[in-house]
Amino acid sequence: MPDQPTAAVLIIGNEILSGRTRDANLPYIAERLSAMGIVLAEARVVADREEAIITALNACRAAYTYVFTTGGIGPTHDDITARSVAAAFGVPIARHPDAVARLERQYVTGGLNTARLKMADLPKGATLIDNPVSGAPGFCVGNVFVLAGVPDIMKAMFDGLNLTGGPPILTRAISCFVTEGGIAGDLAKIQNRFPAADIGSYPFFRSGSFGTTLVIRGIDERAVEAAAAAVRALIESYGAEPIEQGP
Repeated sequence: MPDQPTAAVLIIGNEILSGRTRDANLPYIAERLSAMGIVLAEARVVADREEAIITALNACRAAYTYVFTTGGIGPTHDDITARSVAAAFGVPIARHPDAVARLERQYVTGGLNTARLKMADLPKGATLIDNPVSGAPGFCVGNVFVLAGVPDIMKAMFDGLNLTGGPPILTRAISCFVTEGGIAGDLAKIQNRFPAADIGSYPFFRSGSFGTTLVIRGIDERAVEAAAAAVRALIESYGAEPIEQGP
């Protein structure tokens, strides 16, 4: 998919790596980016360690149009995303007056304590990202968008972003009870016939049988539909039924 904007997601948090928390943000971001015509090219889960965040952030912001981080912007000692982003960009942390004002509106009658004020300490020059759910903002520096880890808050922040995308990425998913190994050779021939479409093969086991889901993606509608038609014909040639999963 040439000339499409690209993106990476950094999921920050030891709780994800430990298995105590299951990430729910990546599927939402991936689906929304695809609809905007932005190719999600990479996702990483990164520990709450400053050097790990800096390394991942610098690699991704140099390689992709957009980088989105989730997690690590709360009031506790292990919320270190803001200072890590500042270090990655080589700028100091500073208390953002507009962020303080938003927190003051959120935490009335003495609720804005020292720990919560930490959420207003952002990389110098950062632009705020609105948080209509709980008030504490995310922020943007360069092509890096720093979002909350709580899914409802992350979604509200993400939905307020103004991103420049490309043509929508079209997807067709077709399943069949044919093994991946059995269909692989002929599937490669279809991919060679339709280079403008990306064809992925994903095996499954259900109802006591092995099968394969074939996913066709691309921005050229004619190429995607033609490749999908060829996949259907291939499945039928094996005496199996193509099971459509919708666009």
